[in-house]
Amino acid sequence: MTTVQLEYIVAVDTYRSFVIAAEKCFVTQPTLSMQIQKLEDELGVKIFDRSKLPVIPTEIGIEIVAQARIILKENGKIKEIIGEHKKEVQGVLRVGIIPTLAPYLLPRILTGFMKKYPKVKLEIWEHPTEQIIQLLKQEQLDCGLLATPLHNPNLDEQPLFYESFVVYAAKTNSLFEKKYIKPEDIDVREVWLLNEGHCMRNQVLNICRDKFTMGEFKNLEYNTGSVETLKRMVDLNAGYTILPELSLQEMSARQMNMVRYFKAPEPVREISIVTHRFFIKQALIAAFKKEILAHVPDKMKVQKNKQVVDIAIEK
Repeated sequence: MTTVQLEYIVAVDTYRSFVIAAEKCFVTQPTLSMQIQKLEDELGVKIFDRSKLPVIPTEIGIEIVAQARIILKENGKIKEIIGEHKKEVQGVLRVGIIPTLAPYLLPRILTGFMKKYPKVKLEIWEHPTEQIIQLLKQEQLDCGLLATPLHNPNLDEQPLFYESFVVYAAKTNSLFEKKYIKPEDIDVREVWLLNEGHCMRNQVLNICRDKFTMGEFKNLEYNTGSVETLKRMVDLNAGYTILPELSLQEMSARQMNMVRYFKAPEPVREISIVTHRFFIKQALIAAFKKEILAHVPDKMKVQKNKQVVDIAIEK
C-alpha cells in the first residue's frame, strides 16, 4: 500500500470518475486504474462499484477512503513540520472566496502576500458559499473566505473582521434625506437585491425581516450576482440597495454622498477564514490570515456596537 494509491482512491471518491480523477492526479486513466486494482487485490476487497455511473465506493470502500483521507492529512503534517523547522512558508494554498468579497479584499493583499512568500502558490476560486462548503468537505479547497457563522460542526471558523452594511440611496429616494438608517426604514419591496444563492441576499432580508413576507417584491425583479451592478441600478434607475462597506473604497465623491450608515448597533457581516475541522497547512493559512488583517481597517477588527447578521433566513 502506497500514499500514491491512497491519493488515487481519494480522488476517485471526490470526483466519482476514474477519468476526471486521473486528470486531477496528472496521470493516465489506465495508470490510475491499475494502481487502484493493485490496492484492491492487496486488501482483498472492492473499494469501488464500477458498474454504477457515477462511480461510487462500496460499503467497505467508504470506510477505506475515509481512513485514507486521515492518513494523507497526517502525512501532510510531516511536510509542515519540516517547513516550520526551516522557518519557511511554502506550498500550495487553495482558497475559495465569495464573489461579494473577492473584488474588494483580494486586490489589497495579493501582491504583498506573494512578495513576502515567494515559495507559496496561491490558487483562488470565486464561488457561492454552499459551493465553497462542499469543496472544503471534499478537500478540494484548503480554506474559504466566507460570511459566518455557518452553523456547520464539520467546519472551523476563525473570525477576521466585521464589515458594516451601508445603504446606497438615490437622491430621489426618501432614505437619501436621512442622516442614519434604522432597519425598520428598509422596505424590501423597494431595495435592489442580489439573486438567490448569495448569502448577502439573505443577510439583507434579515436586516429588514420585520417588514417583508416572501413574495412581496417590486414589479421588476432583476437577478444579479454583482454588487457593482446593484450600484449601477441605483445610479441609473433610482431606488436604493445595501452594500458591504469594503465596496465603497473606489467610489467618487458624488457616490459617497449617496451612502448612509445604520444607527448602532450597526448590522455587519462577520468574515472568517473557514477550514475543515481536521485541516492541515496551518502555517500557510496563518500567513494568509496575517496578510489579510494587515490590510483591513482597525475599526473592522472589533465587534463592539455591531450586530452580526445571520446568513440564513431567520424564521
